[in-house]
Amino acid sequence: MRARSIPSVELDSYQRAARLVLTHHLVTATFPDRSALATVRRWATELREDLLATFGYRLEVTETTARLFTVADRLDAGAGTSTHTGRPFDRRRYAYLALAIAALGRGAGQITLSELAEHVASEASRVDGVELDTERAADRDAFVDAVTWLGVRGAITLADGDAGRWASDPDSGEALYDVDRAVVHALFRPPRALQHLESVRGLLGNAGAPQSDTAEVRRRVRRALVQRPVVYADDLDDDEALQLALPRTTDEVELLTGLVCERRAEGVALVDTSGRLSDVRFPNTGTVAQVALLLAGEMCDRVLDPDAPAPPRIPVPAQTQDTLVAAVDSAIPRSTVFTPLAASDTPIPDEQEQDDDARAPLEHPLLEDSWLAGTVGRLVDIYGRTFAAQWQADPAGLTEAAVDMLDRLRLVARVPGGVLVLPAIARFRGVTVSVRERDPEIDLFPETTPPTVPALDTTPTEIS
Repeated sequence: MRARSIPSVELDSYQRAARLVLTHHLVTATFPDRSALATVRRWATELREDLLATFGYRLEVTETTARLFTVADRLDAGAGTSTHTGRPFDRRRYAYLALAIAALGRGAGQITLSELAEHVASEASRVDGVELDTERAADRDAFVDAVTWLGVRGAITLADGDAGRWASDPDSGEALYDVDRAVVHALFRPPRALQHLESVRGLLGNAGAPQSDTAEVRRRVRRALVQRPVVYADDLDDDEALQLALPRTTDEVELLTGLVCERRAEGVALVDTSGRLSDVRFPNTGTVAQVALLLAGEMCDRVLDPDAPAPPRIPVPAQTQDTLVAAVDSAIPRSTVFTPLAASDTPIPDEQEQDDDARAPLEHPLLEDSWLAGTVGRLVDIYGRTFAAQWQADPAGLTEAAVDMLDRLRLVARVPGGVLVLPAIARFRGVTVSVRERDPEIDLFPETTPPTVPALDTTPTEIS
C-alpha cells in the first residue's frame, strides 16, 4: 500500500485527497471547490494504486478532471442525488439529466437552455413514460434542476442569461452555457452498455464473477465500510464476516481515509466525527435531525425499559434487496434491450456454496407505527415550539422524515407495521436535552418586550 511510505507530515494531505474522491467521485476545476483538483492531482499516482488495491475502484485523473469509477455490490434505496435545495431527484429529473448529458456530449462548445431543452424533449419522446413539455411549469422546473446539477459540477458554465427566468417564462427568459466536454464525458461511463442489461444486477460488482476469491471478498467488505453507515456482520456471508473481523481489513481503510473504525460485537462502523466523508451528518442541526436523535434515545429507553413488556423480536427481512432489484427492473424499457447481446446477470455460484446459511439471523426489537406516532407526538408537545413551523403542524410527516433518516443511517430497519431497532442505535442512548432561550434583538426604543425565541439543543451520550 503506497500510503505506508508517505511521510507522516504529508499523510494528512494524502488522506484529504482520498476523502475527496471517495466522497464526490468527480472532482473538477470548480467542484467541490477550486482547490480540490490540485489536491487530488498531487497524489494521483498513489491514490490510483491504493484505491484499486483497497476497494477495486479505478481512478482516472486528467488536467481538468478526476473521476473515480466505483463498484456497487448491492442497491441502496437511500442513495441518489438531490437538487441544490436538498430535494431528492425523482425519475423525471434523472431522465432529463441523462438525456442532457447525451445531448451535451454530441453538441458544440456553447448551447442555449432552450436548445438543450429541444434536444432533451426530442429524445424523451422516444422513451416510454418520459416527456418534456416546455409549456408545463413542472417539466421546466425539473429540467432546470438537472441543468443546475450539471452546472454545479462544471459540466456547463453560465455565460449569459438566467435559467430561473426561462423556467418562469420560456418566451422571455433565456440562458447561454459554455460546455466543458471533458467533464461531460467523465460524468456518465457505465461499466456495461445499458442496452445489454436485462437486470440492474448487471451493474453490481458481483455480476458474473466468482464470489469466494479472498482478495475480492476483502475488497467487498472494505467497500461496504465506506459505502454504508454501519456494516453488520449479520448482513454478510461467512467469508465476508471473517474478513470483517480481521484487523488488516479495517486497518488499511483507516490509513487511507484518516478515519477510525469502531468495532462492536454486531459489526463495524467507520466513524466520521467531522463530516469529511459523510453525505448525511448525524447528529446534526435542523428539526428532522433533532427529532431523529430524540427518537433514537426514546427507542433505546423503550427497548431497555424493565417495567414495560419486552417488544417482539424478529430478523430483518432477507428479501429486501431482491425486492428493490425487482422494483428497479420493472422500470427497464424492454423495447430498448438488445436481447441477442444481453449477457447473463446472475452471479457465478461458488462450488462449495451451501444452500443454507449455518448462522441463524439475529432478531431485533420491533416498535410499531402506533408507538412511533405517539412518541413523536409527545416530543412535539414538549419541544414543538422549537421546531420549524412546517413540522409543528405535521407530526405525521415529521415522524416519517425522522424514521427515514434513521433508516438511511442503518439505525433502524423498516418493516411492515413498524421498525426494527438495530444495534448501532445504542450509541445514542441517554440523549440529553436543553432548551435555551435566545436573547431578543436590541431595540433602542422598545414599545413592547419581544418574546424570546427558544432553541433546542440535543447532545448524544455515546457508550464505550
